[in-house]
Order: sequence, then structure tokens, then C-alpha cells
Amino acid sequence: MTRETKARMLAGLGACLVRLWIFTLRYRIVDRAGVLETPPEKPLLWAFWHNKLFVMPRLFERYFPGRLGAALASASKDGEIISAFLERFGIRAIRGSSSRGGGRALIEMKRAMEAGYIMAITPDGPRGPRYSISPGVIKLAQITGGLILPIHVTYSSYWQLKTWDGFMIPKPFSRIHITFDVLHEVPATVVAETFENARIHLEQMMRPQHGQ
Repeated sequence: MTRETKARMLAGLGACLVRLWIFTLRYRIVDRAGVLETPPEKPLLWAFWHNKLFVMPRLFERYFPGRLGAALASASKDGEIISAFLERFGIRAIRGSSSRGGGRALIEMKRAMEAGYIMAITPDGPRGPRYSISPGVIKLAQITGGLILPIHVTYSSYWQLKTWDGFMIPKPFSRIHITFDVLHEVPATVVAETFENARIHLEQMMRPQHGQ
């Protein structure tokens, strides 16, 4: 059995389990950005913390049917399984990270957004620090003219893993509160101070409340 075949098998099993798990959850959506009713004309870039990944593929599949979606996945061996997992939800995986294949991934994400894909990024991934915005998401918004959609997710009840990101798994039948926050636009400038101010502003917008 090849590594690719094994990754697809694991991803298929994982996707089935996640679908069954997520089916028990109850959602409440607050759309401050208005993206559910009127998709923006500019490219859209989802931004959410790494520890809230659990519900995101199904969230996209359920509330953005028919839209093209892509996400950045690690270039590591684990990323191969994640890529196959994302495909089960109709999401294209672009392989790369800040440490491996970052430049190539940035180019591929730019091309995908120009082709109409909604791009999803965890700006504190793949290694953290937790809740810290990396420059990549700001750079991508800047070179594409895209709008960043900060997504806040809270679980009424969850388990938290002892990983760098404190990954959260919602308990069955818990309530999920999701907020699509106001769209964040990055000025098309190369001035370092303006760039850093945009990064800090987004980080402050996305900082979780009450330990979440």
C-alpha cells in the first residue's frame, strides 16, 4: 500500500467520523460581514485560529455550497492526510508552510484566489505561537487585493488537547457559536510600519475572549 493510498484511506475514515460527530452539534451564525447573503466582489480570505479547525470543513460545505474553496495544508507527511481529508469536503489543498514551500504556496494561493477560490488560512499555524498572526495572511491579502474575513468560533462544551495550539474538539450535542466578523482590508502598500499595523489590528480583532 502506497503512502498516498494510506493517506486517502485514513482521510476517508476521518471524514466519515467527523461528519457523524458534527451532525450532533447545534449552530448559531452571526454574519456581521454579510457574506452569506451577498458575496463580496473582491477575493475572500478566511482567517481563523488553528485550534478551531475541527468544524471548518463542514462549515464551508454547509454554508457556502457551490463556492470554490481552498486551504493551506502543511507540506509534511501529516499534511498529506489533511489534504485528502479536505478533498472529502470539496476543498482544494495547497501544500506549503512558512518553513517549507512557503513562496511556492503563496503563488499558488494567489492564483487560486484570482480564479475565484475562497482561501482559508490559520494565521497562527502550523507551529504557532498560539493566537499570533503571521505575516503570510497579510501579505496574501495585500498582493491579491482580497478581503480578510475573521471567523470567531466558540464551543459551549469541548475537550482541549495538550498541543501547542490547545486544539479544541466540541463535545457531542454542544452549541457552536460562529461569527463572521467585519471584513478586513489591507492597504496596498510596502511601508513596513503600515504592514505591521495591519497585522496587529487583525490580531486584536481575532483575539479570543474568555480563554477560548
